[in-house]
Amino acid sequence: MNQVRFNVDAGEIVGFLGPNGAGKSTLMKILTGFLPADEGTANVYGLEVSPMATNFRAQIGYLPEHNPLYPEMYVREYLAVVAGFYKLKSKKKQVENVIEITGLTSEAHKKIGALSKGYRQRVGLAQALIHDPEVLILDEPTSGLDPNQLVEIRSLITNISKQKTVLLSTHIMQEVEAICSRVIIINKGEIIADGHTADIKQMAIGLAQQVEMATVEGLNVEQIKQLPFVSSLEIIDSTNGIITSSIKQDIRPLLFKWAVQQGVTIVTLHEKSRTIENVFMELTR
Repeated sequence: MNQVRFNVDAGEIVGFLGPNGAGKSTLMKILTGFLPADEGTANVYGLEVSPMATNFRAQIGYLPEHNPLYPEMYVREYLAVVAGFYKLKSKKKQVENVIEITGLTSEAHKKIGALSKGYRQRVGLAQALIHDPEVLILDEPTSGLDPNQLVEIRSLITNISKQKTVLLSTHIMQEVEAICSRVIIINKGEIIADGHTADIKQMAIGLAQQVEMATVEGLNVEQIKQLPFVSSLEIIDSTNGIITSSIKQDIRPLLFKWAVQQGVTIVTLHEKSRTIENVFMELTR
């Protein structure tokens, strides 16, 4: 990591994005005290984070990328052991509480090794929540899940976040757009973008925009290519094409004005969506 600095406010869901090797997991391990920082400091709720300190750990719930569980243990048994680590006064009550919150009621009597990947992730979330921390740090929480399991875990994280601050690392752009209020993009150990999800998406306005145009008559390819705001034209068929432009201004009004002047009937002018994925690919390429 290189001079990484950021603050996270209570109640935020922050998504950490970055290519493999960018430093996401390293950052999470530093924040949870598993790795020491070579320099600088990290604080959680005003408490300094370090491998030797213990008081900050009560404020953090952590789900590593490779969810470490004991497959031979029963779900309820395992959560009781984790609750014992934190010396909770009402251990049994808190175990039943996280079982209900994470939707494990029907599986609590089973051995962890007999659970599906989705339910094992729920067990991982349950152990991270068992001591009711203020901050949840989740490293690739939906990795390896099927589409149904992915939706369920996303919903679970969203519900949990109503009372927690959540930091999650992921490669799934749709996940960030679906549940994160803020995005931090890391590349080669440095933060290259940090902002609210909507603001990060707006960064794509400076990138090439694409508009799919459909007309009644055939496309006049040469005429369209000569327009000053058009960078390129990809022909789909005789009446449909995709126009690419590098200007920041929305080119649809310009295309409509041109069509009126030329007597061309436009059926549709559809802007291809600008997404966090567009921004991520451009910034980390």
